[in-house]
Formats: sequence, structure tokens, C-alpha cells
Amino acid sequence: MLKAKITSLGTYAPPGVLTNLDLEKMVETNDQWIVDRTGIRERHIAAPEMATSDMAVEAAKIALERRGIGAKEVEAIIVCTVTPDMLFPATACLVQDRLGAKGAWGFDLVAACSGFVYGLTVGAHLVGAGTHKKVLIIGSDTMSRVIDYTDRSTCILFGDGAGAFLIEPAEDGEEGFIDFMNEIDGSGGDYLKQPAGGSRMPATSETVTQRMHYVKQDGQQVFKYAVRKMFETSRDLLARNNYKGSDVAMFIPHQANKRIIMAATERLCLDASRVMINIDRYGNTTAGTIPLATEDAVNAGKLKKGDLVLFAAVGAGYTVGANLWRWQI
Repeated sequence: MLKAKITSLGTYAPPGVLTNLDLEKMVETNDQWIVDRTGIRERHIAAPEMATSDMAVEAAKIALERRGIGAKEVEAIIVCTVTPDMLFPATACLVQDRLGAKGAWGFDLVAACSGFVYGLTVGAHLVGAGTHKKVLIIGSDTMSRVIDYTDRSTCILFGDGAGAFLIEPAEDGEEGFIDFMNEIDGSGGDYLKQPAGGSRMPATSETVTQRMHYVKQDGQQVFKYAVRKMFETSRDLLARNNYKGSDVAMFIPHQANKRIIMAATERLCLDASRVMINIDRYGNTTAGTIPLATEDAVNAGKLKKGDLVLFAAVGAGYTVGANLWRWQI
């Protein structure tokens, strides 16, 4: 296997913002309650005319511009999303066309909040196999389209956003992608889902009336599972590569709930200064959270070239994933 490294990143968040104070006017909740239980203060919301592919394209353009290359050099595009523009064609096809990435192939990857970590795993192996030199991994979700704003248990959590990483072969002597650990557990599938709209429950007037096309969540079950698995997967991945939590320069977890992140952080014996949390400004953007948090870590000077960085996520399915990289930007 060749070594793969991350060579560029770009992110996009729509300008519209929905604050906790705005939500107080929509459902029975309040700012302090939301902050105490989730750490969220506001989230970005896409305008009605903006779709998942639009945000994905914006993030990808920034990543390519920062790298100084044209879209025609990209060989594969993986769009990680649970809110595609439509069920088919794949959002990756729409992104490829808009970017002008002629000759690239790609697909959508559906793994909910673990989507971007799974995408990084796939991209690293495409490059590592020697078959690809430039792979674009995009996490983009317009969660506001599948959120019931009369359900106070879910509407406070989610926002819209996108991010993209470019993966290329590492230079001689460089260490990039180190290892991954991914897992699925379908026994938890009922605890976080969008019930209607698929082959099991096609859209009907009844499913619309019963609000079955929105996210449904058993928050307590998801919380307990996420705390346990984010810690266990991260711990085991580090141990398999002879690292400890103290070796990690930056832990960038999926941003679902601040309490989940802090519980995993404490169990990993990580100093809080080495954990990136930006959920307060974005909420849970599903596949977009890790690239958005990475951008903020770089901009804050918390993530620098040569640092050991750990990405981890737990999502609907259940899906679980962690990636270990040596940062090379």
C-alpha cells in the first residue's frame, strides 16, 4: 500500500442562521435548556433554493482552489450524505457535472453521521492502492429539509453545512493515513431513522400527514450508544497502533452533542484543549461536522502539519467509525 495524505480542505455553511432564541418562538423550549443539554447555540439553515449538491460544490471549489488544481484532475468524488438532492441520480453525479470534473467517477455514501469518516477510509484506500492520485471526499447535508420543527426533541439539534477533503499520495518520508476502525450495528436501526420515503414505506398522503418523512430519534438510546462506542472505537484504534490518548494532538469528533464529546474525551484521558468542539455555532450537520470542525481547528492554530489527528463518529444505523491520520497541510 502507498501512503495517502490529506492535501486540502474546504467548507461551506449557508448564511442563514437559526438561533435558540428563534426556536423558543417555534416550540416549547428555551436557550438555556438547549445549551445545557447539547452545547448548541445556533445552526446554519440553507435557503429554500439551496440543495445538498449546491453546498457540496461550494466546499469542493474552495478545496480545489486552495490546492491550486482544476476539477479535471480529480479522479473520484465521494459524496457522503443522507439528504441527497434526489434518490437518483446520485448527488456525486450532480457535483461532478457542476465542478466540471470530466472523467471522474464517484458515488454517494450513506452512513449518516459516520459518513465522512467512512468516506475518508474509502478515499485513503483508493489512493493507497495506487489506482487514484486525487480523490475528493465531500460531506454535505441539508438536514433542515428532514427535520420536524414541531418536534422539540430533534429540531434543536440539526443544521446544514458541507466540507471537502482532497486525498492524494504522500511524498517519500511523509506519513498520512495511518489506520481506521469502522463498524455497523443494525440492531440499533430503529432508534434513529427517517421512516418513510423508501421501498419499505413509500410516500403516500398518510405518511406525509403522519410526518413520517422527518427524522425520528430515541435520544436516550442514541446518547448511551454514542458515548460508549465513540470511546471504545477510538481507544482500540489508538492501541492497535501503539498510541495513547496523550499522543493525539487533536481529536476531531462528530459534533452531535457536547456531552457525548466530553464523555469520550474524559475516558480517552485527553486534555480538553486537544478536542475540537464547534457544535455551538453549527449544530449537528451530519456528514458536514468533521470537515467544518477541522477547518476551525486549523484556523485556530490547533491543528498543524505533523500533528496526529483522530477523527471519530457514531451515527444512525448504527454506524461507528474512527480514522487516524498524520496531518500534512
